[in-house]
Amino acid sequence: MTTTDSAAEVLIGSGPVLLSINAEGIGELTLNTPETANCLNNEMLIAMSEALMICHGEPRLRVLILKGAGKNFCAGGDIKTFVAKGDQLPYYIRQATLHLQAVVNSMIRLQVPVIASVQGFAAGGGGFGFVCAVDVVIAADSANFLAGATRVGMSPDAGLSVTLQNLVGFRQAMHILLTNPVISAPQALELGILTQVVAADELALKTREYAEGLAQGAPLALGQTKRLLWNGMGAAVETGFDDESRTVASLAGTRDSMEAMRAILEKREASFTGQ
Repeated sequence: MTTTDSAAEVLIGSGPVLLSINAEGIGELTLNTPETANCLNNEMLIAMSEALMICHGEPRLRVLILKGAGKNFCAGGDIKTFVAKGDQLPYYIRQATLHLQAVVNSMIRLQVPVIASVQGFAAGGGGFGFVCAVDVVIAADSANFLAGATRVGMSPDAGLSVTLQNLVGFRQAMHILLTNPVISAPQALELGILTQVVAADELALKTREYAEGLAQGAPLALGQTKRLLWNGMGAAVETGFDDESRTVASLAGTRDSMEAMRAILEKREASFTGQ
């Protein structure tokens, strides 16, 4: 396990996620499966949800940093696991989307600011969805962003169908979700997806500096400001959760979706038939 602060108290020290808090009240929640590019499966999502519940009950917490271990922030859903589920995939996806929604809702409703510190790829409902569901995003200049859902025959989840269009506008959100461009960090900043872009070798430092500034602010004022801003679209996000979950689970059972995921694993182009 690694932390950026040797004085930090470890709250979760092993497993798919790590959690710590330092004397300034800065928490770090780390996705800790770098060997899979921090891809999401039910085990990871349940662990994230449990870690966030600890954060909700931690009175010392002033700000939370969400980051990924290794080269990538989060490369989205665990396609190998999805393909292995075969005919049971729609049921697994239904569970996964509900766990994912719980994580997103928990971050939105956390009473302290959440900062995503992004390197490498942020893709899918996990990576890109988390980026759109936190309060501040600081990204390395080499980071890349990808929606990716329709690429594997599915539809957006993690509230992305609501959050993204609030960040970039309806037309840009439609383009991004339908065509799945790889968006560079400078492009994402221009679109309004990111807060700051920094040199890759300064990502940890700049994230910590931003967190330290927030940690010195008035906690109640920051928390209420966050609540007011999210309430502007919070109801829409939560209303969209069930529709997203049903839709993704339904699409997961189609031939096109399984074909798309196998094509990614086999490094070839998918052939869609509309079935």
